[in-house]
Amino acid sequence: MRKIERKNLVDAIEKMIIDANMNLDLKMVIRLKLAMEKENSPVAKSILSEIIENQDIARDQSIPMCQDTGVAVFFVDIGNQIFLDFNLEDAINESVRNAYNNGYLRKSVVNHPLERKNTMDNTPAIIHIKQVISDNICVLMAAKGAGSENMSAMKMLTPSAGRQGIIDFVLKTVIDAGGRACPPIIIGLGIGGNFEKVTEIAKEAIFRDLDDQAINPIDRALEIDLLEQVNNLDIGPMGLKGNTTCIAVKVNSYPCHIASLPVAVNIQCHAARHKEIILRGELI
Repeated sequence: MRKIERKNLVDAIEKMIIDANMNLDLKMVIRLKLAMEKENSPVAKSILSEIIENQDIARDQSIPMCQDTGVAVFFVDIGNQIFLDFNLEDAINESVRNAYNNGYLRKSVVNHPLERKNTMDNTPAIIHIKQVISDNICVLMAAKGAGSENMSAMKMLTPSAGRQGIIDFVLKTVIDAGGRACPPIIIGLGIGGNFEKVTEIAKEAIFRDLDDQAINPIDRALEIDLLEQVNNLDIGPMGLKGNTTCIAVKVNSYPCHIASLPVAVNIQCHAARHKEIILRGELI
């Protein structure tokens, strides 16, 4: 067994939240630069250049790359050989509270969807916890802004809609989003499960490595086809036309009921702010 001290976990997660908001993943930076080289539209090239310059400034000056520093979303895999003597969700929320205060990040969470009083510390976070076979805790965090989240969508299709129905729904979602999702985007596509599961796996998809591919060949083929079709929509960077609307499509699937075909599209903007840390703690 290994024990992780509460303070060590809180401090590590606070650091990753601040880092995520100020340092865009280098793989995303490379993808943006490659897209700029291939862009046909001068306007689109200019916008991509400005996006790249913006993240350079954020990295160099340790300031947020976007004013919307998002809701903190976590996927936590906790190993069966890890011992905690504290409430994990409370500790994560303390990390969020510290990060958004100490990092001077905008607090965007309100206490109730209708009352709408700011909680003033960006808590509570959205936290998904899963137990796995390991001797560590793996924490994935994303600062999910409202622009892309508001343009995301979920629908219960009928099985007869099939593959083309899924494609049509994704394309309609991206078209309806236009420039409001701050393209170029990453698309997390969930297929299957049920009403709540499909949105969870869609969200989880945007955490995947940019260079990976779906293990399931059906999902992998969808990723390839959708990326091409979305980029043929001529929405372009920030919705001002061009052939770079989407950087990557990530498809996650899950078994479902014989009478259902749940589909969820979770859109991530070009400021794909997510980080991962692994904590092991001390042997006990």
